[in-house]
Amino acid sequence: MSERDQFTKQIETLVGSGTLHGSESLCKLLRYLGHHALQEPGVRVKEYQIATEVFGRRPDFDPQSDSMIRVQVGRLRAKLSEYYSGEGINDAIIVEVPKGTYHLQFHQRASAETKEASLSASPTAPLPATHPTEVVSHHDARFWRNAAITLAIILLAGLALLASFLTSRRLTSTVLAGVSETPPIEFQELWKPFVRSPEEPWLIFSNAAFVGRPETGMRYYDSTRDAGGEIWDHYTGVGEVLAVHELDQVFSGFQRRIRVKRGSLFSLDDVRNNDLIFLGSPSENLTLTEIPSTHEFVFRRVSDGPRKGDLSILNVHPRADEPKSVLASPSNEVLTEDYAVIALMPGIDPSHSVIIFAGTTTFGTQGAVEYVCHRRSIDKLLSHLSINKNGEVNPFEALVRVKVTHGVPVEEELVAVRQ
Repeated sequence: MSERDQFTKQIETLVGSGTLHGSESLCKLLRYLGHHALQEPGVRVKEYQIATEVFGRRPDFDPQSDSMIRVQVGRLRAKLSEYYSGEGINDAIIVEVPKGTYHLQFHQRASAETKEASLSASPTAPLPATHPTEVVSHHDARFWRNAAITLAIILLAGLALLASFLTSRRLTSTVLAGVSETPPIEFQELWKPFVRSPEEPWLIFSNAAFVGRPETGMRYYDSTRDAGGEIWDHYTGVGEVLAVHELDQVFSGFQRRIRVKRGSLFSLDDVRNNDLIFLGSPSENLTLTEIPSTHEFVFRRVSDGPRKGDLSILNVHPRADEPKSVLASPSNEVLTEDYAVIALMPGIDPSHSVIIFAGTTTFGTQGAVEYVCHRRSIDKLLSHLSINKNGEVNPFEALVRVKVTHGVPVEEELVAVRQ
């Protein structure tokens, strides 16, 4: 196999690896850089080329004001390092993108056979002369055999005690220090505003107002006909509950905690002074109606037609291939589809950040959270976003389609992004 074929094969090995599995944008970038390096080895690829030819950016793309390409190449560089320190540690060919460039390089790893050959070829001192083997009596042989067995038993016992000691030390230090693996770079980029602050962020989950009683039937509170009635506001959806768990897992990876409060107990003072994570649409998480919220994807009740009264998401500035509005499955049918908004924006105090996960149903909210808690999908989202000079994701709004099976979000798809 020629050297060129070996390099091409190594690119495909990387694309099919567990490290890059699911990172479609990075695999596309890797193939592009590999093809360019092999076809035009003496020509340096430009940032503008990558933006327009790989990520489909418009001809007016400005690398000076949009750092998206630098971020993506940095992520690819980190993935390659992760691969070669793990599953690719024995690969014969090393692929890398040196810092400060966008040019892929290939290196042959020195094999063990090469090292052995170089050692055998180097001058060595002559071996000492051998002496005739001495005759050992049967009694002496049995003595040394027994001694070897005894020493082996002592050695094994010592190793077992040492292993037990080290294990207990490791478990103790883990419990005391909360040691865990460093979160993937994708998570660090999105959640940086929420983990850099010394204060723990507030997670505000929706708890809609209901009338009636659980044993006789409940429905959403309607101010036009339920004035003066008893309101129940301590119920929330199963999607919000599971979303809280997902987010708690993410923040545990950063060695951080989150503070949780239901929306009806939240105040505007809390909004001003904290980083905030909202779960649920403005129809149920009423705090979102009192603070600056989304502008591109807005929640509205359908005003007429067969879906009158249902909650929809309006696409304020739809593009050619995007829907003008979206709705979940009709309420009289089995829920198989929902839509949700993910939005990152500055807080009322610009030193703080707000992120919103809001579905038209509880399952859409859960799906939106899961979308940013899994490496494969968060990678797709980040490929559409730019990073500011502080290494943080710029504010954005995203519309996500959520497929639901038996009351469980099973698949999420990015429909539109605004930044």
